[in-house]
Amino acid sequence: MLLCRVSAVSQTLARWGRRSHRGGGLLHRALSFSSSRWQGVGAGDGSAQPAETGSAQGLYRDTVLLPRTDFPMKLTGQKLLDRELEIQQECGFADVYSWQRERKAKKEFCLHDGPPYANGDPHVGHALNKILKDIRNRFEMLRGRQVHYIPGWDCHGLPIELKALGELGTSGLSPLQIRQKAREFAEGAIARQKAAFQRWGIMADWDQCYYTYDGSYEAAQLTVFQEMHSKGLIYNDYKPVFWSPSSRTALAEAELEYNPEHVSRAVYATFPLITLPSKIASEAGLESVSGLVWTTQPWTIPANQAVCYMPNAQYSVVKRADNSQLLLLAAERTACMAALLGTELESVGTFTGSQLEGGICKHPTIPDKEVPLLPANHVTMAKGTGLVHTAPAHGMDDYSVASQFKLSVECMVDEDGKFTELAGPELQNLSVMTEGTDKVISMLKECGALVKEEQCVHSYPYDWRTKQPVVIRPSKQWFISTASLKDKAKEALQKVHVLPESARGSLLAMLDRRTYWCISRQRSWGVPIPVFYHRETGEALINKHTVSHIAGLFKEKGSDCWWELPIEALLPPAVLKKSKAGPATDYVRGEDVLDIWFDSGASWAAVLEETDSRADAYVEGKDQIGGWFQSSLLTSVAVRNKAPYKSLLVHGFAVSEKGEKMSKSLGNVVDPDVVINGGKDPSMPAYGADVLRWWVAESNIFSEVQIGPTVLNSARDSISKLRNTLKFLLGNLQGFDPRVQAVDPKEMYYIDQYMLHLLREYSIKVTDAYSEFDAGRVIRVLQAFITRDLSSFYFSIIKDRLYCDSEDSVGRRSCQTVLEEILDGMTRSIAPILPHLAEEVYLHAPGHDKGETLFKSGWIKSSSVWRRPGLEEAVEGACAIRDSFLSSIPGKNAAQYDLTIAIEPGLLFELMESLQEEATSTSSQLAELMMVSRVSLTSELPRDLPPDALLSHGTFLINLEGGVICEDSAYSIAVVPTSGARCPRCRRYTAESADCLCPRCQNAVSKIH
Repeated sequence: MLLCRVSAVSQTLARWGRRSHRGGGLLHRALSFSSSRWQGVGAGDGSAQPAETGSAQGLYRDTVLLPRTDFPMKLTGQKLLDRELEIQQECGFADVYSWQRERKAKKEFCLHDGPPYANGDPHVGHALNKILKDIRNRFEMLRGRQVHYIPGWDCHGLPIELKALGELGTSGLSPLQIRQKAREFAEGAIARQKAAFQRWGIMADWDQCYYTYDGSYEAAQLTVFQEMHSKGLIYNDYKPVFWSPSSRTALAEAELEYNPEHVSRAVYATFPLITLPSKIASEAGLESVSGLVWTTQPWTIPANQAVCYMPNAQYSVVKRADNSQLLLLAAERTACMAALLGTELESVGTFTGSQLEGGICKHPTIPDKEVPLLPANHVTMAKGTGLVHTAPAHGMDDYSVASQFKLSVECMVDEDGKFTELAGPELQNLSVMTEGTDKVISMLKECGALVKEEQCVHSYPYDWRTKQPVVIRPSKQWFISTASLKDKAKEALQKVHVLPESARGSLLAMLDRRTYWCISRQRSWGVPIPVFYHRETGEALINKHTVSHIAGLFKEKGSDCWWELPIEALLPPAVLKKSKAGPATDYVRGEDVLDIWFDSGASWAAVLEETDSRADAYVEGKDQIGGWFQSSLLTSVAVRNKAPYKSLLVHGFAVSEKGEKMSKSLGNVVDPDVVINGGKDPSMPAYGADVLRWWVAESNIFSEVQIGPTVLNSARDSISKLRNTLKFLLGNLQGFDPRVQAVDPKEMYYIDQYMLHLLREYSIKVTDAYSEFDAGRVIRVLQAFITRDLSSFYFSIIKDRLYCDSEDSVGRRSCQTVLEEILDGMTRSIAPILPHLAEEVYLHAPGHDKGETLFKSGWIKSSSVWRRPGLEEAVEGACAIRDSFLSSIPGKNAAQYDLTIAIEPGLLFELMESLQEEATSTSSQLAELMMVSRVSLTSELPRDLPPDALLSHGTFLINLEGGVICEDSAYSIAVVPTSGARCPRCRRYTAESADCLCPRCQNAVSKIH
């Protein structure tokens, strides 16, 4: 017999936390436990040794089965970066997408990639978006679906063209020269972005991406264009559009950003009434009346064609107390105007708006020009005077009035935003937004029409690329009639699942605001609008024959052929014959290109055409509510009468740690490359790709997503804690092969079976969270499972069995079987978020062949047989009793006590009997759960308890079969210091004397020796 003396070691036990049980009323307790019996042997430490020195350590060190694994607890710096790249290589990250496309699957999951713009380096906005998509794609692939995900790039457009022009200069360049340089620039940006996306672990076939400058893509786009044109949805017209003088092109609503701090020089000006409405004319003394208008754009007054009023509002003629001038304005605006002008305004007559009909005003700055008073629904009373100056060439609502009343839509502003000769010699060549505005105001002042000037701070549209203000001016452009598509689009949107639901309202509001969509751009870098114009008449030649022919050429040669080929090749005789047109030489090719929102909006036709189906999801930032989400919806509804997506996820933007928008001028830009590889600043170490992915997963993606050292350090620490737990699991599975050594669940210890039950619950919660794009909930469920169910509960109870039972005992193998299931389930559950860590763990994990990778082996494999009737009640009933026990010895070492449990015969007693058949035991499942020296189970407490016995009482509600069996059972416990001696090997108080091993350890050691 081996003998030794060992010193006493303390244990600290914290009370169990409580949680409601979903089955009804039962409580689950989690014990926060730290033990120094095996110093450093906690969740994840696979290299610890017994703490004591001396003969005991020498005799028993090799007999205790401590965790052993070469899985590193920490990876930092270059080692971390090298390991992630090794994992990508070793585990075939580059091939997994192609592999899953080739396998048979019952269902497909299609996430259609919104193309990022190919005009710069990868940024954290890209990381947020691409990783968010990848998490869902990897989850869907793991659970057996065939994922359809083709990354794409938006390659045309002004920013790329401007970069090309900036390098080449603008003098005398042909469209083909500009296009060649623009393509080179886009290709460089794509290469940099693609490399970054691959480094982040994004799963895709990177050799099979889509690019909007590919001929096949352009051809598909023209097919959409043609179908919409043939339905009369695309037309050519002269009407007001948002025009960017700084870019010299028309812009769509989605290409605007509104500056809320824009300052305008607003004016109040008079339009003298030269023909009074009959109602005013009938009133004595109201002969010399002037309509008072307010505008924030004085430069548009020379283009005025009417003054509009609201038909059902009340209007007053008021007399100024300071100069007796008579002014016509809305009655409800009188008080505000009096305060603004600093004088009393006496009402001398009141009329309804409809009674103003027939009135004619004199234009204030153009002699002999007369403008009518007209009714209009867009007039509001929130600001101004209730009379609206109307310039049809420079306002969308104004244009509607002009269309209704056949007013002139004459444009006095050129493509550079300067007045033309039509504005008169005083204004010609002046920039309308600056000196032109100054001149118009001075002209109003000279003719006595200026009543008041004020600075007005308001929201104003800017060109989203040049950050300069835009103007509204009429231009001959190609348009899509969105008004005729609006109702169908709204109907289609009702069938779409939108996350968050609040974004649906924004989508609908955007549709309401857009009555037409200008799709032509005056640039070179884009898809040419396939239209020809007659040299003499200017009449457009465009039909299904011409467009189909051009689409075929684009598919074969790319859209450069629009400029490269002679007109005879673009309009061959067969096409001209079908079009009933004259010779090709009678025509010139159009010079406009398509709006890039039409480019990308047609991506469903180019990328999803295989099945003509809807994508399961579109996932983009909130800026796409007015952009890609909408252009995709409108084109798809126009051609196919359905939305191109079943669900939309709208996420927020990445911002700095202080919640500020990132900008180079503020110095708060976080570069994802620096996040991964580290930067010069010590506050930005090399975090690796998984930390970046954890940041995305953990964030509340529906708000602004903050990034900086604090959140990144937190993500790194969270992953370190997770590694710790995984290391503990791996360390205790050393030498265990679940394929031959696993224990059948029915033969397992109850607590082991119970953990399988909790693991199944965990897997269900995680699966549900991933299915709802809620990776943040996955992380919360994971961390709760580790903290509450594993580290604080299960691990603390089973360490003794793991370390000190015989290596091949049923109890130890039972425990290892569960640890392997937990390791496998946890590893798979984190894999969509942390693919590098998951594959690293899988390389060390038992139970599979070498070379097998996690992502090719499926989702969490939980089983319904893990849920056994009475199992939860037995374990949780024991936990309730242990709760009472621990409460009676706060801060003491539970292992130094004997526990007597008294329960009257009934359900609870039977449940406890299933954990301990003997009346008294030191090695029963109940004793293990209680972590005491000895447990006695009896129907009543003995009468001869020692005076120092601690007594406690409690009840436990048993709820079986959904409430059919419901019993509130009472129990009593008595706690006394143990009479057992401390075993020098397992350190439990189960030995007969201090100098000998307990029976369990004697058996274990004898098998070794």
